[in-house]
Amino acid sequence: MINTDRQSDVSQEFISQSLLRFNESTPRVITCLDKLSEQQIWQRPNPSSNSVANLVLHLCGNITQYIISSLGGEPDVRRRDEEFSPKEGTSRSELKTLMQSTSDKATGIIASCSEEELLRSRMVQGFEMSGIGIVIHVVEHYSYHTGQISYITKQLLDVDLGYYGELDLNIKNE
Repeated sequence: MINTDRQSDVSQEFISQSLLRFNESTPRVITCLDKLSEQQIWQRPNPSSNSVANLVLHLCGNITQYIISSLGGEPDVRRRDEEFSPKEGTSRSELKTLMQSTSDKATGIIASCSEEELLRSRMVQGFEMSGIGIVIHVVEHYSYHTGQISYITKQLLDVDLGYYGELDLNIKNE
């Protein structure tokens, strides 16, 4: 027999840790957008790569489809190809607002997700996934593209983005 108190503790820990990792990405993306010029935001490293702006549009589309639509129950209105086609247009300010509002909405949905919803299977973008699988996918996907955005920013500006500030990352495990 499964201890339901343990399930609840595990679900809450999963949500807590997922939100911790998810919420690391938004300020990092915003930091990069703040450092780049309007031209640099739309600059593609090469024809096979995306600009920072395209990556932000893509992240917002992905988070909306997986979290806001699938877990949150809103209609799926995503047009994925349109996230990659623009070569200019949306301003830095608009991208920051879109990223922050999408992230905030998704955070609220993840935080309030019931254990039943975390375990329920559904189709998302043609894949059958549980709510847990959806959250894992989004956290990983957001982190992955945040790394790309960070790399492009560092490559263009030759700057330390200061994500870990004054933390001593050389502390050994106890």
